[in-house]
Amino acid sequence: MKFSELNLKPELMAGLKEIGYTELTPIQEQTFSHVLSGRDMIATAETGSGKTAACAVPLVQEIDTSLNAIQVLVLVPTRELALQYVREISEIAKKTPVIPFAVYGGFSMPIQVSKLAHGVHILVATPGRLIDLLYNSPLRLSEVKTFILDEADEMLNMGFIGDVEFVISCLIHEHQTLLFSATMPSEIKRLAARYLKDPVTIELNIRQRAPENLEHHFQMVKGHERFEILVEYFRHEKPKQAIIFCNSRRNVEKLYDHLKKKFDSVDMIHGGLEQSRRTSLFNRFKRMNIRFMVATDVASRGLDFSHASHVVNYDFPMNPEAYTHRTGRTARMGRKGIALTPLTRGNLRELKTAIKVNQLKPIWHGREPDLERAPQKRAGGGYSGGRSRRGGSGGGRGRGRRNNRASGRG
Repeated sequence: MKFSELNLKPELMAGLKEIGYTELTPIQEQTFSHVLSGRDMIATAETGSGKTAACAVPLVQEIDTSLNAIQVLVLVPTRELALQYVREISEIAKKTPVIPFAVYGGFSMPIQVSKLAHGVHILVATPGRLIDLLYNSPLRLSEVKTFILDEADEMLNMGFIGDVEFVISCLIHEHQTLLFSATMPSEIKRLAARYLKDPVTIELNIRQRAPENLEHHFQMVKGHERFEILVEYFRHEKPKQAIIFCNSRRNVEKLYDHLKKKFDSVDMIHGGLEQSRRTSLFNRFKRMNIRFMVATDVASRGLDFSHASHVVNYDFPMNPEAYTHRTGRTARMGRKGIALTPLTRGNLRELKTAIKVNQLKPIWHGREPDLERAPQKRAGGGYSGGRSRRGGSGGGRGRGRRNNRASGRG
């Protein structure tokens, strides 16, 4: 279906035409009428499927610009997602009077309060900063017609479900709720059952979780060989642009120090960096001013790096969902991409699970191991990749838990 067939407002249609939106993606086509109708909805789809525009286009269409109030509230787990979300809405609404704005921690609250006072129609927020504003500013949500919970499963992973429920409790009037999630763990199902009214459920590509145009490459390594194998791979393959994921900030910094001695145009990003630097790094990477980005999982969710040709799991992902979201940074919107995962014998059990959950078709470099004879998990479970004594992966997920709401992670 084409956007030109949807009877959109002329100024909205002009903006879509200018940014090259002509055909609806599958999730946009399936969700558009439900969003417009005001019905609650649960949508599950692979990363990079166009979920932001699936909400933004119909909601910009429905905004009453004569009403100087927040009419759409979007809750996202991270600052980067808030910025990306509001950028896409701004592009879609550029020819209209609709005003979107993002609030998140790590930025001046008085400036955000001032902007809100001047009028915002669509507010994108991280949980912690939104709650701070509700307690410490005149911000009110009484005119919100649509509430969007995006990356709901990541909200759960980052420990924000309590904050999400508090925000929902502030919306005491009738409103539409749209829940978007790449996966649907039991806690998210419970949340949906409690707060959504007779929701329509949209499921796309659930059996084929990984994009079909994404190749999944694996290579057995010994821990001390990992870095040299990575360097050799980059020199041979000459990737256009790559994101290299580690499981902790310490590992990111260590790999960055080694990698920048071998290649030009290398940088790193993790949650410990100042927000201004993180934003600058993401923007430079999107403009292709950075070729190799070493990152924690702060870069793994929802962010659109269209030009990234390769993703490398330098440290083995903590769980199958982390694998899905990391590798989803490439092969977006129909483009081709390659995900490379070097792994040790201790990762085989977790790899077997990831292959099954994500319906992967593995391509092996060198010897293919017998996954049926994979060693048992160590006591306590969890993914052991990158944490071998020789391999050099230290603890933690890198993204970390939120210590206070002002941090902007929630």
